Amino acid sequence: AEGVHPAQVRLVFEELLAHRLGAMQRRSERQQRRAFPISRSSELWPQLRGALGFFPTNAQSRVIEEVLTALEAPRASLRLIQGDVGSGKTLVAVAAVLAAVESGFQAVIMAPTALLAEQHFNNFQRWLRDVKVPTAWLTGRLNTAERSVACQRLARGDALVGIGTHALFQNDVSYRNLALVIVDEQHRFGVRQRLALREKGRGSSEIPHQVVMTATPIPRSLDMTFYADKDISV
Repeated sequence: AEGVHPAQVRLVFEELLAHRLGAMQRRSERQQRRAFPISRSSELWPQLRGALGFFPTNAQSRVIEEVLTALEAPRASLRLIQGDVGSGKTLVAVAAVLAAVESGFQAVIMAPTALLAEQHFNNFQRWLRDVKVPTAWLTGRLNTAERSVACQRLARGDALVGIGTHALFQNDVSYRNLALVIVDEQHRFGVRQRLALREKGRGSSEIPHQVVMTATPIPRSLDMTFYADKDISV
């Protein structure tokens, strides 16, 4: 009953080992996939940072540096950003998005609910308006005409940043050159959902870099086992 019988311990060990090996295999396969290298923003991010009205914290600056370094690689990165509510994860996301845009690519931000997606849209639209980066809003709440316009803007590349819910990876949605996918509250999306959005970015053999964010605390021992396919920034 207490789970200490040798047979129970063995079953638990084998299950964790299988999960660990599977995660390591996914990591290895992802690192073999090509991605579009995203250079650091030399204009847009410094311009926005100067207009924020506050200085990023040391932790925000450190995580931004970790993310931007990963995006420069020609291999697909997958980084988990873990931080409490209000710790500045969105600011990190903005810095990554501006790097992608300045490098000539598109980026998307996906949230699990329309309410959270709308919060992101309002924040991003306010910040990106200052640096004249066009955005598109895409959720299941749009009527047919609004959805058609949003899809056309994303497909043509008129909108450089897409923000919304799972509607972003529906079959009729396409992108001109998607190079960065940011997923908020990533644990609320299934693996297939995240992969579906990632595959939207295929140019030839390239796939987008991925940044996933969560406010759920992740102990070191847990992330070593269950998040072995990701790099982690706190």
